[in-house]
Amino acid sequence: MVASLVAVIYNYGVLMSSQKEKVVVKNLYKIFGSKSNRALQLLEQGLSKDEIYQKTGLTVGVQDASFSVYEGEIFVIMGLSGSGKSTLVRMLNRLIEPNAGSVIVDGKDVITMSPDELVQFRLHNMSMVFQSFALMPHLTVLENTAFGLKLSGVPEEQRNARAKEALEQVGLSGWEDASPSQLSGGMQQRVGLARALAVDPEIMLMDEAFSALDPLIRAEMQDELLTLQQQHQRTIIFISHDLDEAIRIGDRIAIMQDGVVVQVGSAEEILRSPANDYVKSFFKGVDPTGILTTRDIVRNNHPTLIITKGGSIPTTQEYLSNSDRDYCYLLTPDKKLIGVVSTESLREVAEQENSSLTLADAYLQDVLTIGLDDLLTDIQPVVAVSPCPVPVLNDEGRFMGVVSKSRFLRMLHKPEQILHAAEEVANA
Repeated sequence: MVASLVAVIYNYGVLMSSQKEKVVVKNLYKIFGSKSNRALQLLEQGLSKDEIYQKTGLTVGVQDASFSVYEGEIFVIMGLSGSGKSTLVRMLNRLIEPNAGSVIVDGKDVITMSPDELVQFRLHNMSMVFQSFALMPHLTVLENTAFGLKLSGVPEEQRNARAKEALEQVGLSGWEDASPSQLSGGMQQRVGLARALAVDPEIMLMDEAFSALDPLIRAEMQDELLTLQQQHQRTIIFISHDLDEAIRIGDRIAIMQDGVVVQVGSAEEILRSPANDYVKSFFKGVDPTGILTTRDIVRNNHPTLIITKGGSIPTTQEYLSNSDRDYCYLLTPDKKLIGVVSTESLREVAEQENSSLTLADAYLQDVLTIGLDDLLTDIQPVVAVSPCPVPVLNDEGRFMGVVSKSRFLRMLHKPEQILHAAEEVANA
């Protein structure tokens, strides 16, 4: 059975149903400029960001942002330049002070924390990885990695041990005594990531953390992040302007437009039902095979026969002839797949002058199966070489339907129509 990379890294459905809300953002606002109350009043009256700027000279950075981030997920916030995504993430740890709203982390409001409480919160609960690496050139790799622990007052021997462990996690063992200038851009970003990991935070904020890297190193860092996430299951809020990156690493995606969070959901949910034309434009041209799964295109309209005592060739031929189909899927009473026959394979066996031949002798050879949650990109090679529409099995091994070459090709050309038809069938 084809294995989905996403299913290996993460089971989205299990994650969402079993984990609690780690960060809850409610009605968060940021207005840049003095007399921000004037802008808030105009927002309540329905004026747009551009209209408010023209009237007051004030800039609406974030407007009424509300969403939840689940414990242990990678939550990606994305949007065009100026959409407010970096402003939003910096309000979560109050590097930027909001004008209104709340940021609840494990039941405590970050916005109402005292300065001392906020310092401790940043040191122990929420680390940040920046795009610019932010390494201090006069410190070694080890000293840069241990810097946050030093600020926390951790003894030198203990902080160095933790820093070495973090460097090992990101593949930089042996570079402890090097200076940042001796490292490539990708290695410097790994040091920045190790510094955040060293304090063992519950939450990591990553603001365009990989965008300054070249594409190859960027993909390597994304893989590194996913590997670390498998091992430690931190809550990660990741800012990106790159949809491919968001789809690749994110469990859910929040899309921002003019300071507003316009939609939150998995890549599949957003592709299925974009909130507006702005969101739709983000996903225009996206290869649906990297997002959608077998579940989205499986059909159960091919003939099936329950076989209890070996089955009969003439009976199967008659049934298949009446169904006006070329293939029949033979199942046990509990819907486990036994084999697949075709009109041609049945005819060939029936024409042989051998009374010992049975229905099993007509089974097609080399028929592979796929799973309901396999990505379309993973099943594509199987569909391409299969002699028949590919049988789809659920996690218990029960037959759920088939995926044909023609349906797969229609999905490539008209994914929205296929998804809409699938939703109508599911809701019927």
